[in-house]
Amino acid sequence: MAIIKQKDQRVAVFIDTQNLYHSAKNLYRARVNFGNVLKEAVAGRQLIRAVAYVVTTESGEERAFFDALTKMGIETKTKELQIFYGGAKKADWDVGMAVDAIKLSSRLDAVVLATGDGDFVPLVEYLKAHGVQVEVISFGKSSSGRLREAADEFIDMGEQARKFLLAPNRFLMTTPSESSIPETGSHPEIEGETREESGGPYIVGSDTDEVR
Repeated sequence: MAIIKQKDQRVAVFIDTQNLYHSAKNLYRARVNFGNVLKEAVAGRQLIRAVAYVVTTESGEERAFFDALTKMGIETKTKELQIFYGGAKKADWDVGMAVDAIKLSSRLDAVVLATGDGDFVPLVEYLKAHGVQVEVISFGKSSSGRLREAADEFIDMGEQARKFLLAPNRFLMTTPSESSIPETGSHPEIEGETREESGGPYIVGSDTDEVR
């Protein structure tokens, strides 16, 4: 659906970091250029707030990533990785991200959700019912069909993959080993997944660090 984006629109961007990271990894074996994601989401409008939701690990090595996002104007909200008896891990920010969007919605004209998670469909419907324009930006191949249909606009990052991805040899930063960072809401050990590659979702890029 084509929408009109006015420069005086007040917009907030909510970034599901884990969702974008795992989509980029599984589809393209690459990392996300968060700088370009933010730029595309704002589209020259009045940015009221941009928040990235991330999971912290015991090592605390994510600090450099947080600092880099802050310099781009993106706030970070953190939640500790939950480790259950037997070693199962879980990291889920869905409720917190939805609550923040609702709380801020009365001050916004548009909300941009950087996620492909279908669990956000009720949030999209709620915001639209209250007069807020809702846009979703994510990788189309890994995004919920219902989420795409519910949004006023869906931006498929996969259609411009070079713009939104960083090639493996052009990282600006890496942090803890991937083995410590599960997919959002997943239990890797229960699902039989293995994570042997190094590097986590904490990669920050600029316009010049795209996949070639």
